[in-house]
Amino acid sequence: MTGQTLLLPLSMLALLGVWYGCFFVANQEIRAAKAAGGWYEGLHQGIAVDTELRTNPPRFPWLWLAPALIVTVATVVIGVISYPSMPQMLAVHYGANGVPTRVATKSVATAFSLVFVQIGVTTLLVGITAAIFFCSRPDIDPAHPVSSARWHRQYLSLAAKALLGLVAMIDVGMLGSSLLMWTGTITSWAPLVVVLPILAAVVVAVVILATNNRERDHGEQDTGLTHLDDDKYWRGGLFYLNHQDHALLVPRRFGLGWTLNFGNPRAAMLLASLVALISLLITLRFGG
Repeated sequence: MTGQTLLLPLSMLALLGVWYGCFFVANQEIRAAKAAGGWYEGLHQGIAVDTELRTNPPRFPWLWLAPALIVTVATVVIGVISYPSMPQMLAVHYGANGVPTRVATKSVATAFSLVFVQIGVTTLLVGITAAIFFCSRPDIDPAHPVSSARWHRQYLSLAAKALLGLVAMIDVGMLGSSLLMWTGTITSWAPLVVVLPILAAVVVAVVILATNNRERDHGEQDTGLTHLDDDKYWRGGLFYLNHQDHALLVPRRFGLGWTLNFGNPRAAMLLASLVALISLLITLRFGG
């Protein structure tokens, strides 16, 4: 890998480091202010549970998985049909200007390397979506339990559809990149084939989730309860560690989405599986 190739990921890591440093300082200041000001004094803390999540759980939108599966199968079929006519040397990596920076002799492993990555990424993201849908802790406001439970069901379904739509667009980008490699096409817009579909899907998913991130006020009477103070379970304000909480995923304290409960043994198994899958995909894509 060249210095130019490493520049973007290293820059992102540096930016994340600066961001988290600012977040950590702000989180410590807020926790100190809560303790000094007695923010929870006189408040009645409690939890609310949607008992119908077991008796009448929301349905996973399996139909929304169809586009990703169709694109993936289409990629495999096109690759199999095109294999005999593919160039003997295949471009397996493009620079920012669309010029191939790495080529490899045609073989099943090189020609279908992106297909393997596509299948792995699809499996990974669908698994994460299913884990969020079935194994995450409901974010129900004890002050408005009825409307909050209704919102949670709608938001969970909406989030699953947005993530599955994102998976489909990632597969579209991988299909486009595979076609460039299989046809030997060299063009300045080659990087956009992958970037544009994924970027568009990410923007749409973020907008959808952000605009529906909080329950609507339906006039439900306030119960007088507030969320439990769980600061002690958040390490550095970012990592949730609670051995008594059986949920695999919990709502993030900031931003959008969910985070792992590192007190759940399944979290370590999931992370180990992710590392193994990513390592395998990198080996298949860049090995040899």
